[in-house]
Amino acid sequence: MGNKKIINILKFLVSIVVCQLAGYIGSIFTMPEIGGWYSALRKPSFSPPNWIFAPVWTTLFLLMGIALYLVWQKEKSSASKGTAILVFFFQLVLNILWSVLFFGFRSPLAGFIEIIGLWVMILFTMDTFYEISETSAWLLLPYILWVTFAGVLNFFLWWLN
Repeated sequence: MGNKKIINILKFLVSIVVCQLAGYIGSIFTMPEIGGWYSALRKPSFSPPNWIFAPVWTTLFLLMGIALYLVWQKEKSSASKGTAILVFFFQLVLNILWSVLFFGFRSPLAGFIEIIGLWVMILFTMDTFYEISETSAWLLLPYILWVTFAGVLNFFLWWLN
């Protein structure tokens, strides 16, 4: 196996692990609140069952990792590639921050305000990724759709409580 192949395998693994780690960090704030504070909130009729969130987010973080890898492994090093990766990591931090605000601080309002910024950054990430790898941008489509749904749900959780 050549050095290039080994480097690409390492980039792939790092991309997946970093994204799954972001999910794990967010879950540190989320999991303790699911059975207590969150379960006591009034929820809209379209609120999904709690068990659905873990597999959905695990899948979304996997898709994010693949998208990151597709951009990172591109041969051409450029300012746009560096910007795209920086934007990606910024939205990943915002993803974690939502869990901190919504669950850690028990603040649906702060979570709602923050998720708007997260949504914008995901869209920006998709745009910057598209310039480098169209596939990577499309891999983030389920993510932005889910965050759109989560934003609506977050709004109603704030409104009802």
